[in-house]
Amino acid sequence: MAMEDISTKRNLPIGFMDSGLGGLSVLREAVRIMPYEDFIYYGDSLNAPYGTKDQEVIRKLTFHVAEQLLEQGIKALTVACNTATSAAIRQLRVTYPDLPIIGIEPAIKPAVIRSHGGRILVLATPMTIQQEKFHRLLDLYKDQAEIIPVKCEGLMEFVEQGNLDGKALDLYFEEHLAPYLSENTETIVLGCTHYPFLKHHLRTFLGNKKIEIIDGSLGTSLELKRQLEQHKLLRPDDRKGQIIIQNSSPRQELIHLSWRLLSFPID
Repeated sequence: MAMEDISTKRNLPIGFMDSGLGGLSVLREAVRIMPYEDFIYYGDSLNAPYGTKDQEVIRKLTFHVAEQLLEQGIKALTVACNTATSAAIRQLRVTYPDLPIIGIEPAIKPAVIRSHGGRILVLATPMTIQQEKFHRLLDLYKDQAEIIPVKCEGLMEFVEQGNLDGKALDLYFEEHLAPYLSENTETIVLGCTHYPFLKHHLRTFLGNKKIEIIDGSLGTSLELKRQLEQHKLLRPDDRKGQIIIQNSSPRQELIHLSWRLLSFPID
């Protein structure tokens, strides 16, 4: 690529996509470590949740959102959705070989590295858990730790509706998570980008249990920065970047909720 082409491309924004609002948890980290970059975030809330849909449907939806962002001009694409990453990342990279494309996966590796032998629970959507990519990840570490997937159908909808605490969430955790908790539970991996916004309430639900809660937002953002550096596409650190938020849903309150989530205290 000619030097002038790199210079022009360097000034383009970074595209972020998710099935809805969850990917904002990854965008927060990316903005924190690269405050000088511009970002376009596209949430496909009209078609959420992805995690209960057929793989081919998820793939088509993911490509449609990617094309929406590419038409606006982006220098990299972050698929900030575990389900979309599992279903479509390989095909996206084949289709757009010149575009840095970063996916996300449940933070099982760091959970295993930090483990002291306790049980690791991985909260994820049913489709993420069904995906071959997820099972390959489990197979890599199954001999190093006890790793238990926990299907969380319907949990992401709490975030989509802005319900980040309350009795209904307690009841959900009681029904879907509590049966997997034991004295040996050491770590909970948040395997959907929506779930970090529920972390504060999850800690309250767990009470005095000493269970670490981790997710893949920081690791994904660091990989994004690494790939931009590798392609010489990082902007100079001489300005504050801008963020554009878009959503496929006609519900304007989702844009307001998106900005609220960007500043919502997660830890």
